This record gives sequence, structure tokens and C-alpha cells, in this order.
Amino acid sequence: MLEIVILAAGQGMRMHSLRPKVLHPVGGKSMLLHVLKTAANLSADRVHVVYGQGGDMVKAAVEDDSIHWCHQSERLGTGHAVLQAMPAIDIESTVLVLYADVPLIRMETLQNLILELGQSTLSLLSVKLENPSGYGRIVRDVHGLVQCIKEENDADVETRKINEVNTGILAARAKDLNRWLENLDNNNTQGEYYLTDCIARCAREGGRIHVAVSANPAEVMGVNDKLQLAKVERTYQLGRANAMMRQGVTLADPSRVDIRGDISVGQDVSLDINVILEGQVRLADNVTVGAHCILKNVDIGKDTEVRPFSAIENAVIGERCIIGPYARIRPETHLGNDVHIGNFVEVKKSTIDDNSKINHLSYIGDTQIGKRVNVGAGTITCNYDGASKHSTQIGDDVFIGSDTQLIAPIHIQEGSTLGAGSTITRDTPAHELTLSRSKQVTVPGWQRPGKKLKK
Repeated sequence: MLEIVILAAGQGMRMHSLRPKVLHPVGGKSMLLHVLKTAANLSADRVHVVYGQGGDMVKAAVEDDSIHWCHQSERLGTGHAVLQAMPAIDIESTVLVLYADVPLIRMETLQNLILELGQSTLSLLSVKLENPSGYGRIVRDVHGLVQCIKEENDADVETRKINEVNTGILAARAKDLNRWLENLDNNNTQGEYYLTDCIARCAREGGRIHVAVSANPAEVMGVNDKLQLAKVERTYQLGRANAMMRQGVTLADPSRVDIRGDISVGQDVSLDINVILEGQVRLADNVTVGAHCILKNVDIGKDTEVRPFSAIENAVIGERCIIGPYARIRPETHLGNDVHIGNFVEVKKSTIDDNSKINHLSYIGDTQIGKRVNVGAGTITCNYDGASKHSTQIGDDVFIGSDTQLIAPIHIQEGSTLGAGSTITRDTPAHELTLSRSKQVTVPGWQRPGKKLKK
């Protein structure tokens, strides 16, 4: 039986934020959610989260009723934090301790750590760093056996030269861990109950301590300030970019793409620089995304091109479409196949059927557009009357001249032609020309006002 304890009670003073540290995002998702996902992938029988200040915010950010929440009212150290969870843990289980501010830890690393516990009393994850400053050092005897962990504040000069450091991540049997924790003291410079003191207690009892040295220091990076958060973010993003390239995606620059969700890609997908992918994104075969585009919760069909500086959110885009540049596709929009949405066009909560085109400077909202419709430059649907939204229906094969206003609710029937510059307030008949224009007048002898000359 595997039970996981995630420590998430850190105040995060160095973050200089009202938001609890563990809720700061990496790749668009809080650090805590990253660790919870890893825990779920390990198929733990139960997950315990130890929280402290800002606990209501932390609990509200996690939609999982199976989590056992443990409140640490006083922050008296990591050992004290784990002890808050122990009463709810089965004494016969294996306990894995993780940290909510170490979001990049890999499932494979943890699986190996748990596996090694079968032949050991305690299984510990360490890492070797060129600059170990700030970390607890792994102290071994002449035979290489672990004796204890010395926190930097309590270490002498020689101990501080050790470059193998503690990550804090460990696995032990609940009955052993509970015994060690109940006998901890706070006789150290911090006056705290250190979880790391369990290692010394295990060694004094003659227990076998297995140390797995992480081959990838990036996966055990912790976050205590915004500088470290940015470093973890870049590491995460480069990992996602590399994974996409291994799938065959062409990235103009792997260091200039941000992936903040779950991405599904087909073959021959190409992303230019500074593309942001958020939420659930599916890019079918041969989709091209230009520079500086934002795609959030979108499904894009094959052979579609999204040109630079376009934003698409909560929308479905068909095959062989051309979007942008500088287009905005807002939520609840569905484009058919071979649809063109051009520069400075905004579409919201609308369906646009196959082979229709809106190429320039238009707003289309709450509208259903049929097949083979041409919408001229500067056309807008006036869908809001100040109190309610109304819909516009546009049939197949409609031609709408430039600078036309469609006052909803309205139905433009199939085959209609609307003259440029018209304000259409009533339904139009099929296959007829409809326009509304005031009479053009020239005023003879009119003089434009001029400014008075300064003396």
C-alpha cells in the first residue's frame, strides 16, 4: 500500500506575493497540481497534502475529493509537517514524501525510489551540484554509507564542501517513519524539527539507507523566489518543446514557445517563434502557426494556416482555413473547411460554414453564416442592444458589401446581395439586391472653416 505525503505549507515569503507559494504556476498549472498529477500517475492508495497559511486558497485550487488535507497550524519544520499526516496513514503502508514546490520531479525517478525500498529501510533521493550552497549535505562514512544529513546552517566548513545534497524526497515504511518522527528534537540553529534527522536515526538503528542520485538536477529544483520560479519555468518549457520535436513538430526556436496545457499534434506541424499553447489544443496534420500567436482550448483541422499575431480561444477550426494575421477568434466559434478570416477580423460565438470569407476589419458576433459567403471589409453585426444579445442568420451564397451594419435580430436569406455602406435593419429577400443609402448632396459654394492667423 502506497501513501504519499505532499508538503505544501511553506509560507513563501521570498515570493513577495499574497498567493500561497505552491499555487504559483509552471506551464500554466500550479506547482501543487504538477506534483498531484505525478502522485496520481504513481497510483497511490491515498494522497495527503499538508497545508498551512493560505490553506483555504490551496484547497479551493484543487478539485479532488479523495485528497486528505492536513493542517499544519504552526510551521515547526519538515519533520513536524509530515507528522501531521501520520495519524491518517496505515501503519503497514509505504510512505513517499514529496514537496509541492518541486514540480518537475519525474514519475520514473520516484518509481525507482519506491522499488529500492524493498531491500532497504529507507530510500532517499540526492543530487550532486556544482554549487551546493543552501542545501543539506549527505554525510557518509569511510565505507560510503550514509550517516546523516547536515543542514547548511548546522554544518562545519568541511561538511559544506560536500557536493552531494539532500532533495528532501524519501520513501520509508510508515511504522519506521512514525517512530523516527515522534522522537525528533529541535536542537538545531533553526529550532525546527527536521525530517532529515530521520536519516541519522535510521543509521543509528543499523537500518540500510539506499540513496538514489538523480542524474538530472533539473527535476529536483525547488522554488523559493521568482528567480527560481522563472528557471523552473524555462526548464519545463524546454522539456515540453523537446518532446514536441521528438513527435515531429518543427519549432523555429525551441526556447521561444510556451506550452501550458495538453497538446495533441499530427504530422508536419510547424510553430514559429513566441507561440503560446494553452489548455486543450489539437493541431492536425500540416497545421502552420505563425509568430506571436495564442491558441487556447482549440481544435484545428489539417492544412490550416494561422498567420502571425492571431489569438484563438475555445474554438473549432476546420481544414484548409486561413486565419489572420491579427485575427481574433473568440469562444464558441466554429469554422468549417476552407474558411478565410483575415486581418483585424473578430469572430465571437459564431458558426461560419465552408468556403466563406471575412477578410478585412470586421466584427461578427452571435452569427450563423452559410456556405460561400463573402463579407466585405468593415462589416459588423450589431448583436447587442444594451440589454440583450441577438443573433444574425446569413444564408448560403450571400455577398455583403463593405462597411455594412447588420442590426440583429435579422435574417439575410440565401443569395442576397447587400450594397456597400448599408445599414440593414430588416430581413432581406433571397437572390435580391438590398441597400440603404442616404441621398448624396453637394452644397455649392461651401467654404471649409479656417483657423485665424496669429499676429
